[in-house]
Amino acid sequence: MQLALLVCLAAAATAAPQFGRFGRPYYDGKHIAILSQSQEGPDGPRFRYAFQTENGINVQARGTPGSKGQSNIDGSFSFPFPEGGTGSVTYVADENGYRPDSPLIPTPHPLPAHAIEQIRFAESQRRFG
Repeated sequence: MQLALLVCLAAAATAAPQFGRFGRPYYDGKHIAILSQSQEGPDGPRFRYAFQTENGINVQARGTPGSKGQSNIDGSFSFPFPEGGTGSVTYVADENGYRPDSPLIPTPHPLPAHAIEQIRFAESQRRFG
């Protein structure tokens, strides 16, 4: 009997809604309408799509041929913050990897001058050594 009760409690805990960063459910069951949507392709590596939702999410992307037959993609997305304001990211994904750009992405502190000098010295040693 105790084992059955323990299994039921574990199942209930697992089925409970999972909550995100701001204490809101990741998905609250509410339908979010698509206000606009467009799509072209795909035609090989070429494609284009965009959509906008009623809760303020905007997405767009475009694919073009890459040097090795892949799709090089450039695009952007934006979304509303629960506390107000909007976050946005633009990106490129190509032979050089995925490169997002946004004020939301943390950046490291600049290196001090002595560290930069050490890096230069190490690189020069590698070239000549």
